[in-house]
Amino acid sequence: MEHFIVSARKYRPQTFKDVVGQQAITNTLLNAIENNHLAQALLFTGPRGVGKTTCARILAKMINSEGRDSGDEDYAFNIFELDAASNNSVDDIRNLTDQVRIPPQVGKYKVYIIDEVHMLSQSAFNAFLKTLEEPPKHCVFILATTEKHKIIPTILSRCQIFDFKRITVKDAKEYLKYIAEEQGVTADDDALHIIAQKADGAMRDALSIFDRVVSFSGKNLTRQAVTENLNVLDYETYFTSTDLILENNIPELLLHFNSTLSKGFDGHHFIAGLASHFRDLLVSKTPETVDLLEVGDETKKTYLEQAKKAPESFLLKAIELANDCDLKYKSSKNQRLLVELCLMQLASITFDGEKKNSNHYIIPASYFKNKGIAPIPVKIPEPETNKNTSKIDTKKSVEEPSSKEPVEQFKVKEPPKIVLDKTHKKPSGLSISSIRKKKEHQIKQMDVVVDEEELPKEDFTEKELLSAWQQYVDSIQKKGQFNMASILTIDKPKLDGTTIKLVFPNETNKYELERDQYNLLGFLRKKLNNFDISLDIAVNETKEKQFVYTTHEKFEKLKEKNPNIDILRKTFDLDL
Repeated sequence: MEHFIVSARKYRPQTFKDVVGQQAITNTLLNAIENNHLAQALLFTGPRGVGKTTCARILAKMINSEGRDSGDEDYAFNIFELDAASNNSVDDIRNLTDQVRIPPQVGKYKVYIIDEVHMLSQSAFNAFLKTLEEPPKHCVFILATTEKHKIIPTILSRCQIFDFKRITVKDAKEYLKYIAEEQGVTADDDALHIIAQKADGAMRDALSIFDRVVSFSGKNLTRQAVTENLNVLDYETYFTSTDLILENNIPELLLHFNSTLSKGFDGHHFIAGLASHFRDLLVSKTPETVDLLEVGDETKKTYLEQAKKAPESFLLKAIELANDCDLKYKSSKNQRLLVELCLMQLASITFDGEKKNSNHYIIPASYFKNKGIAPIPVKIPEPETNKNTSKIDTKKSVEEPSSKEPVEQFKVKEPPKIVLDKTHKKPSGLSISSIRKKKEHQIKQMDVVVDEEELPKEDFTEKELLSAWQQYVDSIQKKGQFNMASILTIDKPKLDGTTIKLVFPNETNKYELERDQYNLLGFLRKKLNNFDISLDIAVNETKEKQFVYTTHEKFEKLKEKNPNIDILRKTFDLDL
């Protein structure tokens, strides 16, 4: 049985021309060798599997061949590869510096390739600094790493840095196509494209995936075999989902999603891929952005056909909903419901980018026309104004109908009109006094003009007033307005005709009562059946003194209300 060699090793590039996707770096190194401008310390940095170690080996071989075609000559004694992950101590670096002093036996240069150099310890880096800055003429150091940010700046400043980029899907697919031809494998273009996408820019990963899929499907590599083996969602899944969304077919869409989950796929992977699919449809709508599609030629045609069905406004809204679901997926407790809800929302989007159940609650006139209903016109009569006064005449009746329309005449009494007094300037709201004046100003504006002949004006006594007053106090106490109830009990109301006079010890009490005076007056007017009742509130600062009691005065007040207090004091011999 012949020994199997994986494609990543079997087809490792032997010259710079064979290196995939790194033309800028390989051309720079070739020119440096030809012009004798090669630095003695090089740093190759970039993602995994993009050719860092391969380029280091090719470079080491080229600088020793001195431009001669000496492919059969072995320079292994001049090339030293050191794995910094396992040789990261100071002693390992000291052994390396001791070997540097010995010149090469074959060739011109001794090349030291230190892989994963970021794994060296801080002490090892410091021990390596002097040798790296001033190496012997026959020595070249090539450092390789995937994490350049972990290397100390003093090392970076001594090296010529080459940043390797990720290999594009197109380049990886073309190289896979070459490998397939070399191995006699028939491969679909879309199948190779899926492998290149799955590799995520790493050529070594792409070759490993290629070997795995070939072992699964044999010499015929199809898209279905690749998606089944790699457990990736096929383009067809997203094309079908999008067609169902555009048709607003929610039941079939949920069944399709359930079928996808039953195959072992994750809901997060599905919704993330659907968002990317909407993005690909969006870039397919304009010829300038079609090149952004990293798909095969056959799949690109399908994208262009479906992009014609999906409006741009729909795709923008769909991307927003799918991306929002993607962000909320990990934190959701019911992840399947979250994705299903997102799919239902997507299927509810109309082609103008709005939801079908839009929040327009006003019925347009076109609705009645379509139903054959003629809306009934309503005429609102305009009240006449008296030239001699600015008040509105509330005794005017509704305008009589014309003689052509035999409708019975009737009168409609209009409700009382509120006249706003605009003569006062609106105060500023930047201080407490201005806020108080603003409130008083708003209270004064509420001047209700009614017909005086229609309102009752029955006589009442002061005793009836006190009874109604107490009823109002009790009612607001039940509502929890204890502060206002306390203010109303500060002074006993006195009657002067139909004017209720009150005296408060400070402006605060007056202000609080003025805020509630319309509720109070409304209650009293209805209770006493007299709508001429008004309030006259005065402030007497000296009156406040009577509310500051001494201890004995407090006791006397309590004893007046309840004589048992004095009996309690004498029984237990209490002090005041």
